[in-house]
Amino acid sequence: MARYFLKLSYKGTSYCGWQKQPSCNTVQEELEKAIGLLLGKKTEVVGCGRTDTGVHAHEYYAHFEGELDFSLSTFEFRLNGILPNDMAIQQVFPVTGEAHARFDAISRTYRYYINYLKDPFSTDSSHYLYNTKLDLGKMNEAADYLTRVNDFSSFEKVGSDNKTSICKVHFAEWFDHDKGIYFEIRADRFLRNMVRAIVGTLIEVGKGNINQSEFEEIIEEKNRSKAGVSVPAKGLFLWELAYPLTVRL
Repeated sequence: MARYFLKLSYKGTSYCGWQKQPSCNTVQEELEKAIGLLLGKKTEVVGCGRTDTGVHAHEYYAHFEGELDFSLSTFEFRLNGILPNDMAIQQVFPVTGEAHARFDAISRTYRYYINYLKDPFSTDSSHYLYNTKLDLGKMNEAADYLTRVNDFSSFEKVGSDNKTSICKVHFAEWFDHDKGIYFEIRADRFLRNMVRAIVGTLIEVGKGNINQSEFEEIIEEKNRSKAGVSVPAKGLFLWELAYPLTVRL
């Protein structure tokens, strides 16, 4: 049976994250229902990772197996016609039989958006900070330190079942945008709630409540209670993933 990758995007506001849950609507559930309807049988869809309730995906990958009786372009068109308006298939392409959307990803990039200006059109897709200006220079100095450490226990959700807290952060930086700022971070893997906890802590750096040495101490202590609060999910986007070229047929 052939295996395919789906490249999609979704607005996470109405979903309890990616992964199927007994009593809450999820992205995985909607996708499996739509593909099952097209293929005429129940079809499992495996995602590149979990996103929490309210988190969005600018780019997300998943894989499924099936036999298509029509072209890939027709499949994409029909699938988009079935899916709700807050989900969109960007591309469907064949991959090797061993290709895996989660385990073959070599890097993941997240963005977190903060608005300084109240904007009714981005209420569900950014975190609004009223009457606050942050020091991006200090925040970027602290963010750069993330690329020089590998244990992120201080930013891991308490009670998580990860076997290791080791991650390799390749890039972390804040940027200006027209209504505020955004944070971009790229790593080989992320812990649950890690990005939102990092952003919450860096905001305290930007406010002047935590200095550089204190930020470094927070990481070294490997204690979640020492870091800042997690910012709201609505400002977080899974932005981009990278895969080796060998997964494609």
